Amino acid sequence: MSDWLSTTWEANWRPFQYFNLYRLVLAGLFFLAILLPHEWTARLELAASGSLLALAIAYLFVILGGLFLSFHWQQHFNFQLSLQVIVDVVVVSLFMYAAGGVGSGIGVLLLVSLAAASMVGRGRLVLFYAALATLAALLSQLYGVFVRGFDPASIFQAGILSAGFFATAILARLLGQRVMVNEDLAFRRGVELENQRLISQRVVERMLDGILVLSRDGLVIRHNPMAISMLGIPLEINGELSRCVPALHAGLLVWVSGDGPETSLFVGGDGKELRARFEKTSSSDGEVLIFLEDVGRIKERAQQLKLASLGRLTASIAHEIRNPLSAISHAGELLREERRGEIQDRLLRILGDNIQRLDRIVADVLQLGRQNRAEPELLVMSDFCTAFVESFAAAEGLAGDVLHLEIEADATLCFDRAHLHQVLWNLLGNALRYCSRGEASVRLVICRGANEGRMELHVRDDGPGVPEAVREQIFEPFFTTHTQGTGLGLFIARELCAANGASLELTAELAGAHFILIGRNDTCH
Repeated sequence: MSDWLSTTWEANWRPFQYFNLYRLVLAGLFFLAILLPHEWTARLELAASGSLLALAIAYLFVILGGLFLSFHWQQHFNFQLSLQVIVDVVVVSLFMYAAGGVGSGIGVLLLVSLAAASMVGRGRLVLFYAALATLAALLSQLYGVFVRGFDPASIFQAGILSAGFFATAILARLLGQRVMVNEDLAFRRGVELENQRLISQRVVERMLDGILVLSRDGLVIRHNPMAISMLGIPLEINGELSRCVPALHAGLLVWVSGDGPETSLFVGGDGKELRARFEKTSSSDGEVLIFLEDVGRIKERAQQLKLASLGRLTASIAHEIRNPLSAISHAGELLREERRGEIQDRLLRILGDNIQRLDRIVADVLQLGRQNRAEPELLVMSDFCTAFVESFAAAEGLAGDVLHLEIEADATLCFDRAHLHQVLWNLLGNALRYCSRGEASVRLVICRGANEGRMELHVRDDGPGVPEAVREQIFEPFFTTHTQGTGLGLFIARELCAANGASLELTAELAGAHFILIGRNDTCH
C-alpha cells in the first residue's frame, strides 16, 4: 500500500489508545526504578534525585493528557501521535543519559515506541520518528563522552542502536501497511456483505411466495411476511412447526423420509390452497428451506397469460372475422329472398344460427379486450332491477310469471350501472337457458348481507344445477356445457364484479344453480 493511500486511511484511534496505555506502564516503571532501593537498580545508576522524579511526574502527566485526548478529542491524529513520540524520545533519552548511556539498555525502550508508532503512523512520519530517536541517542551519548566520561567506544554502540531504530521503523511500517490493507479489505467485504444481506432481506420480504427456514429439529428459524399471510397464523421464532402448521409438518416428514415428493399440497389461512416445496441447504446445521406458493394465484396468473394472448388477437378478430361474417349474413339474406323450397329454408336457418353464434363469440372476445374502468355509483335497486327485468323479459319474450323479483326495502348497491346490467344479463341468461320456464322458475332476490355494509344479489333457477365435476371450472374462460355458449359470460361477469369491489360465487346447492353477487351498499368512494 503506497504512502498516498496510507495518508487517506482513516486514523485508527484504538491502537493509539493502546500505545498510550503502554507508555503509562512505562512511566510507572520509571517511578519504580527511581523509588526502589539503590542496590536493586544499581546497574541503571538512577539515583533518587528530585530532577529525575520531576521528569517522571511530568512524563506521567503528559501521557495521561495524551490518553484523555485520544478518547475525547479524536482529531489531528498525526499531530497527537508525533507529539507523544517526541515526548518519548526526549524522556527516554534523558533517562538513558542519567542511567549511564546506551550501556544501560534503556534505549531499547525506544524500539518499542518506534515500532508501535510506525504501525499506527501515517506516511513518511515513521522515518522522521526514527531519525529523531537516532539524533537523540547519538547526541546524548556524545554529550556523555565529553562531559561525564562515557566510554568513547559506546558511540559505536549508539550507532548500532540507531540503525535498529530505522530497521524497526521500516519493518513495523511494512507490517502496518499489510495490516491496514487486510483491515481495509475486511472492512469493504463487511460492507459488501451487509449490503448484500440487506438486499437479500428486502427481496425475501417482497417475494410473492412465502419462505420458511427450519432447523434440523423442525424449529422455525426465519420467515418472511408473505408466509404469515399465506398460513394465516403468527409464526414464532424457534417455534415448533408441528404445533403451528401440522399439515405442513406432515408433508415435511414424508419428504424427509424419502418416500414422498418434493412438494406437498395443504390448506392455509382463509381456505387458500397452498403448495409447499422443500429444499435442503448446504448449511452445516442442516437447515431446510420451505417455499410456499398460492395455487390459486398460480392458476390466476396462467389465466391472465391466456387472456393477454387472447387480447392481442381481438383487433385481428374484429377485421378478419366480423367482415366476412357480415358478407355471409348479407348473402344469406339475398338467398332467403329466392324461395326454392323447404331444404333451402332449413339450410338458411342453420347458416343464420351459426352466423349469430360466431358474432356473439366475437362480441364476447372483444368485450374482454375493452372492459371499461368501473365508475361505481350508489344504485337504488328497486328502480334499477325493475327497469332491467322489464327490458330482459321483453328481449327474451318471457311470460310475466317466469322471472320472479324480490327486493328488500331501501336496498342500494355501489356498482357501475353498465357493468351491473351486463352481469345480471349474463346470470339471468344462463338461468333462463336451464330453467323449466314455469312460474317463478328464475328468481332474482336482493337483500342485505350478513356483514354490515354488504348487499347480496341472488340469482336462482329450478334447473338441474351445476354438476359437481365442473364447479371449479365454471368461471374459467371458454368453458361451457352448452353447445351454443361461448364460455365467456360467467368469466366476464366475475371480472366486472371484481372491478367494482364485489364478488361472484356459486353456492354448493345441487338443486338448481344459485349464484350470489356480494357488493357494498354504503357510500361509493
